Amino acid sequence: MILVNTDFITGKELETLSIVKGSVVHSKHIGKDILSALKTLVGGEIVSYTEMMNEARAIATKRMVEEAEKLGADAIINVRYATSNIMQGAAEVIVYGTAVKFK
Repeated sequence: MILVNTDFITGKELETLSIVKGSVVHSKHIGKDILSALKTLVGGEIVSYTEMMNEARAIATKRMVEEAEKLGADAIINVRYATSNIMQGAAEVIVYGTAVKFK
């Protein structure tokens, strides 16, 4: 599955199928959350949150691709990510785009 954040794929004529999306609400273990809170005192990257967000993006993307595959799509164009803080230590990641088929 080709994923792009543009509204075209060079050299391909596209047929629009539908908007597709994937989302996940992800959190970290309470112990890691406490350690992360301490890290804010000294500054720097909070690795456990970086890992959490990377994992959440991967899950959301996988769900979007699965939805597009059910439609018979060859690619997803205009891919966009959005995040929101649900509560301390938990975030929602949503990814969406337009499923297309090559003509």
